[in-house]
Amino acid sequence: MAEPYDVIIIGSGPGGYVCAIKCGQLGLKTAIVEKMPTLGGTCLNIGCIPSKALLHASEMFHEAEHGLAKLGVMTGKPKLDLKAMMAHKQATVQSNVDGVAFLMKKNKVDVYHGWGSIPEKGKVAVKADDGKETVLETKNIVVATGSDVAGIPGVDLEFDGKVIVSSTGALELSRVPDHLVVVGGGVIGLEMGSVWLRLGAKVTVIEFLDKILGAMDGDVSKNFQRMLKKQGFDFKLSSKVTAVKKSGKGAKVTFEPVKGGEAETLDADVVLVSTGRRPFTDHLGLEALGVEMERGKVRTDGRWRTNVDGVYAIGDVTDGPMLAHKAEDEGVAVAETIAGQHGHVNYRVIPGVVYTQPEVASVGATEEELKAAGINYVAGKFPFSANGRARAMNQSEGFVKFLADAATDRVLGVHIVGFGAGEMIHEAAVLMEFGGSSEDLGRTCHAHPTMSEAVREAALATFGKPLHM
Repeated sequence: MAEPYDVIIIGSGPGGYVCAIKCGQLGLKTAIVEKMPTLGGTCLNIGCIPSKALLHASEMFHEAEHGLAKLGVMTGKPKLDLKAMMAHKQATVQSNVDGVAFLMKKNKVDVYHGWGSIPEKGKVAVKADDGKETVLETKNIVVATGSDVAGIPGVDLEFDGKVIVSSTGALELSRVPDHLVVVGGGVIGLEMGSVWLRLGAKVTVIEFLDKILGAMDGDVSKNFQRMLKKQGFDFKLSSKVTAVKKSGKGAKVTFEPVKGGEAETLDADVVLVSTGRRPFTDHLGLEALGVEMERGKVRTDGRWRTNVDGVYAIGDVTDGPMLAHKAEDEGVAVAETIAGQHGHVNYRVIPGVVYTQPEVASVGATEEELKAAGINYVAGKFPFSANGRARAMNQSEGFVKFLADAATDRVLGVHIVGFGAGEMIHEAAVLMEFGGSSEDLGRTCHAHPTMSEAVREAALATFGKPLHM
């Protein structure tokens, strides 16, 4: 029998493939198992990457139709070639998954395609599409199988990829719907809703909570909703969907107030269900192996170990935000841990971004979280409407908001709504990673004119202020 692997990773999403690369770089004999024909998991194939390709393309279409004339660029009414736009998306996906396959070869990681499971400790079974099963031996197993669509609690859904769709189906529509109903006002729903709104659809968002973007800072959520409403979004907040049924060529969505009241029904061409995701651990055999689970997630300790020796778990199957970069950090850390080093992830400094227009970006605590924890803090804000570069680019919507400890000025959270927010947030992330204060950033020279000056101005507006209770 062949020498056992040092590590086998089940799942080749951002957490899995980054873990595999790091294991290979650390000299560990490594293999990775993936159920899809291509590597990269949900993120590269049917999630983060294709959605960003469509978001950018739809932004360019919208800018050509509504923004260029304001700059003196006259082009006439643009024509949508949805087939070409989808081809751009697919080419983007293909280049990314090809890149991951190359990195596996470069780092001497063996790749197995098929459904992975753990029949017993130290073994991984890989069942190919043709039914053939291969059993591999290993010293360590890393579960990095990601997440799947959660659905709507208590509602029977018939996903068909055309009328009732998940985010995957929303990336594959062959025509622009007249009316897109989005169930769930979180990141995925707002991003995909933005794509189809720009391309000509009417978009209605039905959200269970009384605010969009769930746990994000309330100030950010309120102002961002106002911006989206101005773009054409229609919102039904504090509303519970009770039925989604196909009707003719479309569907009917029935919802009612969360606190009780008369039900309403909307007719839709397409219904996008984006109510969150659940850990995907089906077919792994974790329960039979004795791995402890908690609320559907794999329970781990501070070093990503399960209660079964030699079995680790990272990414969406564990606690914490379901974000690709969180999984990547964990992938590196668990590889270092297996190699006898000390892996580390700072969960207080994991940025989150909503890739709409304008973008929303956040890192650290919200005001609501600080108040609930009884932490005394100060807050400082600066609007992009007062930023010269933003005005020059007709991108003056939004603001930067700092939250800092009232006694020490240490930055506890930063929130940005505005053009390029997803790039600017990393300045705050680096500051917080090193325990910096708002004064530290405020006294750092920034190039003029840049959007990032607004980040500095918000920092300057924060330190030295009176206590904000």
